[in-house]
Order: sequence, then C-alpha cells, then structure tokens
Amino acid sequence: MASFRDILTATKASITEVDTAEAERRTGTAVFLDVRESDEYEQGALPGAVHIPRGRLEISVEARISDKSAPIVAYCAGGVRSAFAAKTLTELGYTDVVSMLGGFNRWKDEGRAWSTPAALTPEQRNRYHRHLLLPEVGEEGQMKLLDSKVLLLGAGGLGSPAALYLAAAGVGTLGIIDMDVVDASNLQRQVLHNLDRIGEPKVDSAKKTITLMNPDVNVVTYDTRLGADNILDIIDGYDVIVDGTDNFPTRYLVNDASLVKAIPVVHGSIFRFEGQVTVFSPYEGPCYRCMIPEPPPAELAPSCAEAGVLGVLCGIIGSMQAMEAIKLLLGLGDSLVGRLMAYDSLEQTWRTFKVHRDPECPTCGPHAGEIVIAEYDEYCLPHTSR
Repeated sequence: MASFRDILTATKASITEVDTAEAERRTGTAVFLDVRESDEYEQGALPGAVHIPRGRLEISVEARISDKSAPIVAYCAGGVRSAFAAKTLTELGYTDVVSMLGGFNRWKDEGRAWSTPAALTPEQRNRYHRHLLLPEVGEEGQMKLLDSKVLLLGAGGLGSPAALYLAAAGVGTLGIIDMDVVDASNLQRQVLHNLDRIGEPKVDSAKKTITLMNPDVNVVTYDTRLGADNILDIIDGYDVIVDGTDNFPTRYLVNDASLVKAIPVVHGSIFRFEGQVTVFSPYEGPCYRCMIPEPPPAELAPSCAEAGVLGVLCGIIGSMQAMEAIKLLLGLGDSLVGRLMAYDSLEQTWRTFKVHRDPECPTCGPHAGEIVIAEYDEYCLPHTSR
C-alpha cells in the first residue's frame, strides 16, 4: 500500500515545479493561485493572487479561472498542497500549470513582494455566507461589492426594492437622490418607507431603513432636484447608476451625463401592469437616445400617478435592476446591454427585444458632436415620483 510520501513523489513527478525566482518572472503574465486555507491567506499573500482553498478547488476553479489555457502558478505554504492542486488542475484540462517550490513561506523569507489582503470580518462572513458559497462570487466578489458604489435615481417604487436588495447584497456605498417626501399614497409600492415617516424626506427614510438592514452600507443622500447644473458632480465616482425616474427630461439628462462620465445605467420603467428593464453601457451598446430618439407628446405619456400601477410590479422590475447592477459590478453573466426585457404581469410573460446602436445617434454615434449637458423640460412636463 502506498504511503503519503509515495503519493507525493508520484504527484511531483507528473507536474512541473518552478522555484520562487522563476515564479516571480511570471508575474504579470500568469495567474497566481493561492490554495491555502482562509486564515493563512488573510495573514499575507502574493499581490493579486486568486484564493481558492485546496478543499474547494475542484468545485470553484472553473468559475474563477475560466480560461484553461491561461498560465497558472499554484502555491501554498510550502509546496505540498500546490503540487496536488497542480495535478488536479491538469486533470481538469488546464494546460499550463506549475507549482511553486517552497511556497509562500520561502517567497516571504526571500523578501519578495507580498501584502495582507483585505478580508471580511467574522460578522461579514456570516452575513454574506450564501454569497461566499457561490464560486462566481466568493470572498473576492463580496469584497468587490463592498468596495462598489451605486447611485439610485429615486427612492420610490423602483428605487425601493433595488435599494433593499443592493444593500442586503453588501454594496458598500449607495447614493440616493430624491427631493420628494413620504406620502401615504406611496406606501402601496414604495417599500423603503412606512406610516411613521409620512412627511419625512424620502432620502432620510431610505437611509434609516438601509442602515437598520445592513450597517456595512454607507448611504449618501441627495435631497435635491437632479438637473444640468449638478448631475455631473453627483454621478461622478459611481460605478453604476440605477435609473428609477419616470419622466423623459430626466432620462435624456441622465443618458447624456452617463455618456460623458462613462457610467453604465440600469434602466427600468413601469406602467399599469407592465414593466421594462435594459442596460445602457456607454459606447458598448445603444444609449437611451438610440432606443427612443424623441419623446412622445406629454399627453401620450401619462405617468403612473395618472394611469396607476400595480404595486408588486415595482418589486419585480426593481429587483431585476438590482440583479443587473450586481452583474455589472462583478462581471457576471450576460447583461441586458443591447436587449430590452418587457414584462406583462397579467399574461405573466417576458419578451426580449434587441436594441441596436443608432449610427446616426446625436450623442453616442460615431459622428456625434460634443455632448452638451442641458435641461430637457420642454419635451414634456415632469411627472411625480412612482
């Protein structure tokens, strides 16, 4: 019967090992894979290393390192676990894998570059445990969410569910802009608010709800009207904008400003029993003007305040917006860039429409001139919030 040493010797004979000097020469071209346990990794690691504990390697690696032709340098504390990891990776179809002799301990002793990775606290590990179980998210993805910034345009029907789920997911900074106050008529659909907060600014009410749900989230409030004079300053620094507005002047304003700042916009709209969701990623897909070059007359575009809306519809569309925002932040899946999803709640159906960039678009087309941030109130009268 073979001993552990026999198995280790056979494993090492079947893989390629490199010393720390050769591993360092591969910095910048290879993926460094740390297969130590979490407590070891948190005490120090190679900068930029992908961390997957050896016990979860087979389950997680294909989601974390999808390119099986990518060069990989596996390392552990001393070179034993990384040898077994290299053999496993080869068996999984990875074609350019080496194990680093001496592991992190030798690398550190030789004075080579290393750093202490940012790590979740025990409380955060418990809070986001279900995310950490997803190989596509994991601790690295959760840390990215905590470092992300999302701006919500509106704390109303769409902004409420979007804010709740983004906060619960651990998006570290949520900006919320809304100049309205809580009204009793909002409570049928705007689930951030309650009876005790009637008459209170919506942004203050939203901040209270979010802070009580997740203290990790920094809520930045803007109790002001979004306009040409302030939009570029407000949206600056955010990674994603979630648009819950319901009037054409603001949508065109947001479109133009997002193109200037190169910030993707997750667009949602609702009307009676129907809703729509899409993503406008600057110069990657169509912009809002590509989809709707000109707004319809005000009398043909009644607001929800005028035509009504089923409250639960807001939860469905707003949650979809939160999902698209998280996908953008983590680089997951296929976003709705270039696709418009239309939902009919009465028929319980989803339809997807392709939306193409307009080569003649005056804002994102190849021949477009300089974008001028201006007010568009002449298009139609602003509506009340959803």
